[in-house]
Amino acid sequence: MRGDDEAAGQGSAVARARHLQPVTGEQGRLLGEPVPLKAQREMNAVDAQQAKKLQENLDRRMADKRMVQLLSQSGFAGPHYVRFEDELARYGISVLRGWLYSGYVFKLVASRGFDLKPHELELEELAHDSDLREELAMMTVARALPVFRQRALVEAGWRAEGGASIATYFMGASAYQFPNEYRRHRVQQKRWRRSQATEQITTEGRFAVQGVAEEVVGKLRVLKELQDINDPRTQVAVALTIDGYTQEEIQQLLDATSIRAIEGLLYRWRTKAKQHEGRGFHG
Repeated sequence: MRGDDEAAGQGSAVARARHLQPVTGEQGRLLGEPVPLKAQREMNAVDAQQAKKLQENLDRRMADKRMVQLLSQSGFAGPHYVRFEDELARYGISVLRGWLYSGYVFKLVASRGFDLKPHELELEELAHDSDLREELAMMTVARALPVFRQRALVEAGWRAEGGASIATYFMGASAYQFPNEYRRHRVQQKRWRRSQATEQITTEGRFAVQGVAEEVVGKLRVLKELQDINDPRTQVAVALTIDGYTQEEIQQLLDATSIRAIEGLLYRWRTKAKQHEGRGFHG
């Protein structure tokens, strides 16, 4: 057994030693040739660019460190801090507008655990609506500034040795504020659509009698006017149904607990409509 082990060990040693032998033939010739001058220049250029970026980043962080030390002397308040905050806000708004235009901000916050799952229509709206990008960027930055001041400056969360400049650190703080701000925007949009639907009912005659009779769900002919419906939620649900909204969309617009709640509203309305029709025929 020992002889077999020794033979196996020697075989393994021979195999390992074979890999240590110099390469011969065409492969060895190619490995032995010097690096072309053009390739050397390209590698040197890449190295120089990387070194330049590292130096620029270091210089910027050292400048930021001196600035933070200066601002700390006044307790991060006063005219100097106001000027610094104003410049930081302008920078943050500019960057966020670009992130919103490209949609990159959603990828960034998703990588940090905030997957907003933007719809294609939302991305299209952000790409075409400059005012919306400005509003979202301004509100996000406004909410990020006090948090940044407390955590990064007062509590010394930012350090030059951390590798990020003040501007980069602030954009990170803004990225954490964006999800809540965008959720607020979605809620506002939802409320606006709901108010528009309600206003359409109350300001546009609440649909003509003939139009309602032709378009009601289930082709019922018993409804004379939407204003005959006393319950406002039922009134909105019926109007939206006539206008072609799905029950899922109506649920979102009315903040209903479920689609079954909408079905219940429409069912009760249809029941009353049938009863009214019966009284009309026999009256």
